[in-house]
Amino acid sequence: MKKILIMMMIPIMVGFLGNVTFAANKSHVKQLKKTKRCPRCNLSRAKLDGARLTRAKLRGANLSGAKLKSAKLRSADLRRTNLNRADLRRANLRSAKLKRADLRNANLRGANLRGADLRGANLKGAKFKGANLRGANLTGATGGNFKGARGVGKKWR
Repeated sequence: MKKILIMMMIPIMVGFLGNVTFAANKSHVKQLKKTKRCPRCNLSRAKLDGARLTRAKLRGANLSGAKLKSAKLRSADLRRTNLNRADLRRANLRSAKLKRADLRNANLRGANLRGADLRGANLKGAKFKGANLRGANLTGATGGNFKGARGVGKKWR
């Protein structure tokens, strides 16, 4: 009887836990705003619209679902960062290091990515309409909707 009860509870618990979403660690958000350094931090779903994070050190951080609209991330270190579903509309990412970043389904409309390093980045489902990608390195990057973006070659359209 116990085995049957346990077997019945497993799908219920998996279903419940599968819908749990984790929010940003408040101390990590505070640390980032104060020091511009928060590598490997949990900043998922953080509200950082308009944040001044020029040259921020965020390597390996979790910024999935983060609100970074109009954020200043010029020359920021975002290598191997999870930016899945992040809102980066009109963000300044000029010369940012985004090597191997996860930008799946990110909104980069109107963003400045001039000279950004996007080598090996996952851009599946990312939107770049109106974004400036002049001089950006897209070697080995996969996916991305570059329709309406500036500075990308025919290979990416």
